[in-house]
Formats: sequence, structure tokens, C-alpha cells
Amino acid sequence: MNNFFKSVIILLFVSSSNAVFGWGMTGHRVISEIAEAHLSKKAKKNIYQLIGNQKLAYWSNWADFIKSDPDPELQKTGSWHFVNTTGNLSYADFVTELKASPEDNLYKAYEALRTDAKNRKGDLASRQQQLYFIIHLLADAHQPMHVSRKEDLGGNKIDITFFGRKGNIHRVWDSDLVDNEKYSYTEYARVLDFDKNNYAKYTQSSMEDWLYESHQIANQIYDDVAKDTNLSYQYIYRYKYTMEACLLKAGLRLAKELNDIYG
Repeated sequence: MNNFFKSVIILLFVSSSNAVFGWGMTGHRVISEIAEAHLSKKAKKNIYQLIGNQKLAYWSNWADFIKSDPDPELQKTGSWHFVNTTGNLSYADFVTELKASPEDNLYKAYEALRTDAKNRKGDLASRQQQLYFIIHLLADAHQPMHVSRKEDLGGNKIDITFFGRKGNIHRVWDSDLVDNEKYSYTEYARVLDFDKNNYAKYTQSSMEDWLYESHQIANQIYDDVAKDTNLSYQYIYRYKYTMEACLLKAGLRLAKELNDIYG
């Protein structure tokens, strides 16, 4: 498990820096905590055989940590965290672009990982990594600025101020909106995941549907930031519930995927 020890070292570095990753650490942990609460007994058993009794949240940010790993194969996974399309597409055109997109983006990488994991392909270390990526990438699929546009790197090139602090619109959605709520990841998971009917409500759809939801939210984010880049309370008011719905749906859909793959 050399990669595990490398990841711990990278985690220590990230914890002391200002690096920002998809959904931020808290967001990914919220999603994993929600998912774990909805796992079937069989899925729990099979996942336990892979990673022991450790929480899914512990591994939820692994796929970001290993971007700095010197292993060239792991460095290639950076493009797995997002998918770029043209803006303001119809559903049919969006799916067409997804199908024609490069093999190394979020959509194609996730599908390949899912297939390999379901077929139990690879040794223990490979199967562990498949799980870590599935946990992380399914969450990234629900962060709207990870399903956005190549020309501005998913909003990373769109400068804003958030309560007077310079940043970019991608970072606002990765972490600022989540962190503004001041919950721990376990607290946030509990307050969002309160209605047992939501699992059935939000999981009767496909990966393409989920990505298109993110695409539509991204379109709205782009339109809004074109009008105003000085963001504060009004922006939180406008998008708090949208952001929270993204977290909840991601958690429930991750549970659905893990139950299907490992159950």
C-alpha cells in the first residue's frame, strides 16, 4: 500500500495549504456520509472486505490528494474530475457531446471504473482505488462547475470577490458555499438527509441525467456571474438550497451506485 502512505503525506501538505479541490474536503465527506447511511447490508459487507471498517468519508478526498503523486499513471487522472461541453445545450445535444467526448474525462472514466469494479477486475489495491475514485467522481459529477466549459477551466479563470476576498467562481462552488454554513461534515449530512423518501425520489435516473442537471445549474451560474462578480450574502441566499440539493442528491446517488456495484 505504498500509495496509501504517499496519500497521507499529501494530506498533511494539503491541510497546511490553501489548495482547493472538487467540492472541498467537507463537501466530499458530506456526500460520502450520506451515502454510507443508505448502503445495503451486502454492499457494506463487500466494501468492508476492501477497506475494512473505515468510513467512506476517510477516502472521499483520496482522488484529489493523489494528483500530486509522482506516479505518472496517477498524474493522468487529473482530467477525470470534470467534463467539458458547450454551454446551454438541450438534453439530447448534451448527451451527444458526452458520448463523443474524450476517454479521459469524468463521464468516460467513471463508466470504465464502474464496469471494472462491478466485474471485480484487478488485485486488492486496484479494486480499492476503483472504490476511492467512484466515491469521489460521482460527487464531482454533482458539482456544477465540474460539468462546465473548457475555455475558462470550469470557472477557474472567472475572477470574483467573495465577501471582499479575491477568488474565482469555481472555488465558490468547490468550498466557499459549503464552508460558509459552518457545519462539520457529519452534522451537514444529518441535517440534509432527513427524508427517507428522497432515496427513491432522486435515484430513478441515469448518470447522463445527473450530469445534465449539473450542466443546467452551471449555465445559470455563468449567467449570474456575468452580471455581478462581487458576491456576498445575496449570492448565498440565491444558491444555498441549490448547493445543498446537489450534496444530498450526490450522496443518495452514490449510495445507489455502490449498492448496485458492490451489493
